[in-house]
Amino acid sequence: MQCSSRRRYMRWISRPLLAGAMLFSGAGLAQAEMMATTATDLTVYSGPGTDYPSVGVATRGSSAALDGCLAGQGWCRIDVNGMRGWAYAQELTMDLGGAAVIVEERRTDLGIPVVTYERTGSIAADPAPGDELIGTVDANGVIVPPAEVRTYIDSSPIATVTYEGDIAVGTILPGDMVMTEVPDYQYRYVRINDRPVLVDPQSRRIVYVYQ
Repeated sequence: MQCSSRRRYMRWISRPLLAGAMLFSGAGLAQAEMMATTATDLTVYSGPGTDYPSVGVATRGSSAALDGCLAGQGWCRIDVNGMRGWAYAQELTMDLGGAAVIVEERRTDLGIPVVTYERTGSIAADPAPGDELIGTVDANGVIVPPAEVRTYIDSSPIATVTYEGDIAVGTILPGDMVMTEVPDYQYRYVRINDRPVLVDPQSRRIVYVYQ
């Protein structure tokens, strides 16, 4: 396990994280992937701040693997609902003595590992190709729809659905929202607010949003 963690750590610090780099302290490595729960529907960002691009939305009550939080700041790096990125610690809870407590308020008691993040350039609009740390993932990696899928969507228009929530990767669509099959493709599509999105039919999670 230690060798695997070290290889993972070395791979992380060798790759650019969008516009920055994240380094783990020794304590963080020893306690990596603590489990937290999202206390509300929260936005996952590609960096520790709302000025970074959104990776997607994690729904309330989702289990999240927490790697650590920045010292003196309320941002933690998590893996949740097939997304890797940063979330605000005030919106995460963990179990402490049988009670759910807010991560930001009980970091010391919970023994949250400390991580650091250094911005090395301007903020990128999208995850870097092949970035294993940040972005939207599924069992096969980052979703890259074939061009034929967009061709089919454009040639087979469907009625748009009005939706007041976030249209972002990771959003779980309501159970009554109808999804349309795409021939010979694992994902279905919905046109939301006149924008086509691809959806995992099992989880009803948005996996791709067309611009």
